[in-house]
Amino acid sequence: MVIKKRSKLITTNCDEHLFITDVDRGETVCKDCGIVESEKISDEGWGEYYVEDRNKQTTSRIGPSTTLTMFDKGLYTKISDGNKDSSGKFIHGKVRSSFDRLRKWDQRSKSEALSRNLGTAFTLLHGLKTKLAIPEGVLEKAAYLYRKAVAKKLTAGRSIAPFLAATLYIACRETNTPRSIDDIAKASNIRRTTVSRAIRITVKTLDLKLEQYDIEKFVSRMANDLQIKEKTKREALSILSQAKKIGLIDGKNPVAVASASLYLACVRNAESPNQTRISEISSISCVTIRNTTALIKKKLDL
Repeated sequence: MVIKKRSKLITTNCDEHLFITDVDRGETVCKDCGIVESEKISDEGWGEYYVEDRNKQTTSRIGPSTTLTMFDKGLYTKISDGNKDSSGKFIHGKVRSSFDRLRKWDQRSKSEALSRNLGTAFTLLHGLKTKLAIPEGVLEKAAYLYRKAVAKKLTAGRSIAPFLAATLYIACRETNTPRSIDDIAKASNIRRTTVSRAIRITVKTLDLKLEQYDIEKFVSRMANDLQIKEKTKREALSILSQAKKIGLIDGKNPVAVASASLYLACVRNAESPNQTRISEISSISCVTIRNTTALIKKKLDL
């Protein structure tokens, strides 16, 4: 129970109301006179309230916070399989039958098509979060987009996994989190063409406008994975900046340009990573890296 000290809101025999919030019943009642101030209170997550020490205000959690990455948004309920009440006494007769029926309908409500769809999708989403090190904010955005896709019936008669991967990629694009289609397709164990098709359908149906990735973040990410020196990393960013100024990256795969800039900087600074290693990290073929590197060298006269 949570105790709140408030001013006198309702005329009663109490000189000063001391309200007690019963989170199980969802009611706020006065400790002294028993008057109910409010009922059917929903969990609002973080809340401020007064505890036993009336002059000390504390901020505390009232139950778990809601999240879009769970099929029930974290508001999970479960009716116990036992036949005892909260005080440990056995339930008999009509009350027991009523709880049996409630338990049955509670289970049926969680087996609906929408709940199964979201449950399967968000289980996959949490798996991708671990594999790709996706931040929580991006995960929430992906869950929000997937719910919109389901509402538009994009997954009707289609596989769930490609559209989940598509919404995760779109969320990464919108939050400028450097994850390529190849990264997501590989982590999802889905063909790149399948993910690309799902992305096009999702973007068109939800009327989204995707901004281009900030390519510098791809350079920083790959440099960290390859454990390249800071000097080489800075030179790769300088090469990329020069390529941007002359419009060399327009219409090209941003990851390919970032990989070529990083490889060129490694060559100029005699760093160890070769094309094969950079190709493995970036999921870009050695041929593409080689051709893009040659183009950058020619245009920038390096």
